[in-house]
Amino acid sequence: MTKIFEFSQLKAKTANSEVASDEDNKNNGYLMFGFLVFIYLLTIFCFWKYSKFLLPEAASEHGGDYDQLMLWSFVIIFIVQFITQALLHYFAFKYRGEEGKKALFYADNDRLEFIWTIIPVIVLAGLIIWGLYTWTNIMDVNEEDDPLIVELYAQQFNWTARYGGADNVLGDANVRMIDIDRANVLGLDESDPNAADDIIVKELHLPVGRKVNFKMRSQDVLHSAYMPHFRAQMNCVPGMITEFSFTPTITTAEMRQKPEVMEKVARTNAIRAERAAAGEPNSDPWEFDFILLCNKICGKSHYNMQMKIIVESEEDYQAWIESQTTFGETVTAAE
Repeated sequence: MTKIFEFSQLKAKTANSEVASDEDNKNNGYLMFGFLVFIYLLTIFCFWKYSKFLLPEAASEHGGDYDQLMLWSFVIIFIVQFITQALLHYFAFKYRGEEGKKALFYADNDRLEFIWTIIPVIVLAGLIIWGLYTWTNIMDVNEEDDPLIVELYAQQFNWTARYGGADNVLGDANVRMIDIDRANVLGLDESDPNAADDIIVKELHLPVGRKVNFKMRSQDVLHSAYMPHFRAQMNCVPGMITEFSFTPTITTAEMRQKPEVMEKVARTNAIRAERAAAGEPNSDPWEFDFILLCNKICGKSHYNMQMKIIVESEEDYQAWIESQTTFGETVTAAE
C-alpha cells in the first residue's frame, strides 16, 4: 500500500527518495510507540469484552489441575509478552537511525546469550515437568476404583452411548457386525453374553462423584469426543478403541445455579427473545446443559454433532438406567 501511494505521487523522484531521513526515522519511532499502546489496549479490551465467554468452573475432578496449569502458562506468556514487546518498541525508537550516527552493537556476548538461553530453558522445563505430571494424573485410566464403563460411539454426524448394564461390562463389538434389520446399530457381538444387558442410548447420564471410564470408537472417520465443561477430550479413531476417564463433581442442576452460568443463560435468552420477536428460527429459550461435541472437522454437519450430558445423583442415575431397554430386549423385539 505504501508503494502504491508513492508511485501515485506526481512529484519527481530524487536520487535520495528511497533513503529515510531523520524525520522519517523519528516518525517511525513514534509510530512504534503508538503500535505498542494499541496492542496493549486491544488486549485489555479483549479481556473486558470477551472474558464472559470463557468456560465456567470445571465440573470434573481433574479439571482444577488442568485449569491451574493453563492459567499459569498464560500468566507466564503475558509477562514475557509485556516485557519483550515493551523493549522491542522502545529500542526501535531509542536506536532509530540518525545521520552520522552508528549504533553500538556486540559481535557476540557470552553472558547475554547465556542469560536469554538459560531463563527460557528453566521456565519451559518447569512447565513441561508440571504438564507431564498433570497429564499422568489425568490419564489414569484403570478399573481399580469400580468406575462406570461407558462407550461413546461416533459416526457422521451423531453420537451414541452404550452402558455395560448390570454387570458393568461392555460386550464385544465390531462395525462389521452392524445389522440395522436386527436393531444392532453398533455392531455388538450377539454371541457374547456380556452384550445382552448392554444399554444403548442417545442421551448421556453420569452419576456425580463416580469415576467414569469412556471407551471410544468411530464408525467412519476421525472424530474427537470433546466435553469442554469437564476439560475432557479424546480422539475417536476408526479401527481402534481409545480411552479417557474422569469423575464428575458438579451436577447439571448445581451448574445451572452458578452465577456465571445464570448470566450466560440470561444473555443468550435475551438475544433469542429478539430473534423470536422478529420471527427468526432458533429462537426458543435456552437452558444450560453439559454437552458432548465433536472437535474434529469430520464433514459438512460436523457443527451439529453433539449429545446432551446429564450429571445427577447416584439415586437418579440408577432410576434412569433401570428404566432403559437392554440390547437383548431390543433384538428380541426386532425379531
